[in-house]
Amino acid sequence: GKLLFPLTNYGAAIFIALYTERIVGGYAPVPHSIKYIVSIQTVERQHLCGGFVINKYWVVTAAHCNIGLNKMMIVAGDYSLAVYEGTEQEILPHLLVPHPSYNTTTSNCDIMLIKVQNLRAPIYLNSYVSIGRLCRVSGWGYTNPSGGQIPSTLRTVMLPIVSTTKCNSSESFSGSITENMLCAGYTIGGKDACQGDSGGPLVCDGRVYGVVSWGRGCADAQFPGVYTAVSMFRRWIDNTIFSYYSRCNKN
Repeated sequence: GKLLFPLTNYGAAIFIALYTERIVGGYAPVPHSIKYIVSIQTVERQHLCGGFVINKYWVVTAAHCNIGLNKMMIVAGDYSLAVYEGTEQEILPHLLVPHPSYNTTTSNCDIMLIKVQNLRAPIYLNSYVSIGRLCRVSGWGYTNPSGGQIPSTLRTVMLPIVSTTKCNSSESFSGSITENMLCAGYTIGGKDACQGDSGGPLVCDGRVYGVVSWGRGCADAQFPGVYTAVSMFRRWIDNTIFSYYSRCNKN
C-alpha cells in the first residue's frame, strides 16, 4: 500500500509508499521529464521501489524498501525499464540509513536515506537526472488495483491532499495516521500509488511533500494513499547528510 501524510507547517513534507503501491489512473509523462525519480532494484535488475534524488550523493526512499545493502541497485535517468535508453545511471549504494524510529508494524517513520557508493562516483546530474523541485506521485508500480504486471514505462498522476482528520475517521483509517504521515487521493477513488511505487516522491508546488509508504488496496475511495511526511524528517535528513559529509572530510 502507500501512505499519505497530512500537510504541516514545516514546509516540504515527505510521502513514502509501500511495496504494494503503484500508479493507478495515471498516465505516462513526457520521457525524462521527471528527472528526480530513481528505480530501486535488486542486483538481478528487478524493480522493487521508487526513490528520489535530493543531491548527487543522497537518495530518499521508504524504510520498508530496505532489502539490504548488498542486494540493492539504484537506477537514475530511467524511463522505460524494458528498454536501454543510454540515459540510465546504475549506482551501487554505499550506506543505508533507515530512520531509527521506523516501526514495521505501524509504518511510522517510513523513510530511509541512501548514500551512493563513494564521492568519486556520485549521481551525475544532467538533462536526464536532477533534484526534485516541482501534487504529483510517480513510479513504476502497478497500474491496476488488482495487480498484474508492473508497467515498463514510468507513470505519474496528480492527487489532492486529504486532511488527517478525514483520513483518520472511522470510515477510513480509524486513527492509524500519525503526525509523521500524510494522505492523498480523491473522494471518488480511481487514482493512487500502488505496489512498486513505494519510496517514490509526492511532489507539490516544486517541493517534495511525501514518500509513498502504505495504504489499503489501491485507488479505493475510502482509503487514500498514505505517505511519509517529509517535512517531519527534514532535520533528520539534513543532520544525517551533514554527519557523513563531515566524516568524509575528516578522513
